[in-house]
Amino acid sequence: MLKPALLLTMLLTPLSISVSSHALPLENITLPKGFSIDLYADKVTNARQMALGDNGTVFVGSRRAGNVYALIDSNNDNRADQQITIAKDLFMPSGLAFHQGSLYVAEVDKIWRYNNIEQSLPTIPAPELVYNKLPNKSHHGWKNIKFGPDGKLYIPVGAPCNVCDEPLPFSSILKLNVDTKKVTTVARGVRNSVGFDFHPQTGQLWFTDNGRDMMGDDLPDDELNRVTQVGQHFGFPYVHNTDIADPEFYDPNKAKLNTAPELNLGAHVAALGMEFYLGKQFPAQYYGNIFIAQHGSWNRSSKVGYRIMQVKLQGSKVVDYQPFATGWLQGEKSWGRPVAVLTMPDGALLVSDDAANAVYRISYQATTD
Repeated sequence: MLKPALLLTMLLTPLSISVSSHALPLENITLPKGFSIDLYADKVTNARQMALGDNGTVFVGSRRAGNVYALIDSNNDNRADQQITIAKDLFMPSGLAFHQGSLYVAEVDKIWRYNNIEQSLPTIPAPELVYNKLPNKSHHGWKNIKFGPDGKLYIPVGAPCNVCDEPLPFSSILKLNVDTKKVTTVARGVRNSVGFDFHPQTGQLWFTDNGRDMMGDDLPDDELNRVTQVGQHFGFPYVHNTDIADPEFYDPNKAKLNTAPELNLGAHVAALGMEFYLGKQFPAQYYGNIFIAQHGSWNRSSKVGYRIMQVKLQGSKVVDYQPFATGWLQGEKSWGRPVAVLTMPDGALLVSDDAANAVYRISYQATTD
């Protein structure tokens, strides 16, 4: 009999095509007219969240690999020519953030800081422990982290299960004052957020949240949510989306706490990293839109996701939702799984892929025809 941990790993690993990083079929990626996709870096094992240093270094976390990388484009040809492994054998260091010259790395249960790292590379500074009071549960324990406009470090803590009712800090998004170590619960009832960003005008936190499994192919949807007040509740595990009762944990009184999503993203799409596009390279109509990386389904009868989606806003109202980059899924087989997006100083959009072990660069050039 398979051990439960091994069985879970097998279930969470969708069928994929084995592809050499030197032969990634980027010609299969469909983008709007004028856009193109190229390889920014390959052999970035299990590439997850990215962060941009002040000097242009792209830092990349991983989950299964346990590594943290630095990618450097020293000759400014829009492709990394140096890759430095900053750390190895960490506990799912999926998420990282760059702030005031230092790199912050999130393990499942700890936050580390590498001070003035760009100034010392290729020498790697000794990491400094910032915070070590996070739960050590690996199920949904990997993190996406980011500093907010308030200077605090935002840290999601996923539910340690498919669906369960566990006490805080599980199923929440926290913010940490890295100097005083004070922690505030920003959002509750959040099953598993692995992507968030802050609205460029309001500063409000917007985040993706993965819906629970085992309710069929089409329920419930992943969500795009918005925090309008500290401590807001987003329904999990009692109710999903706007009013879908959980078959195991529904409580009519607790369900009243639910904040409806700004947008339902589709069931099982595995919406992960997201970012408001504030670059100047893309056409003006893209400015302020949200790009969301959908990692793709693992237990749906026919696969969905495996793409980059675009959400158009007017103020804080969603007015459109459509594919931006597709093609990592071919029929029922995938050759890649987008994880996160990152806008570069020139306005190009990087996309990490933890299945193809790659980082892509999507750019725009106006066409005359």
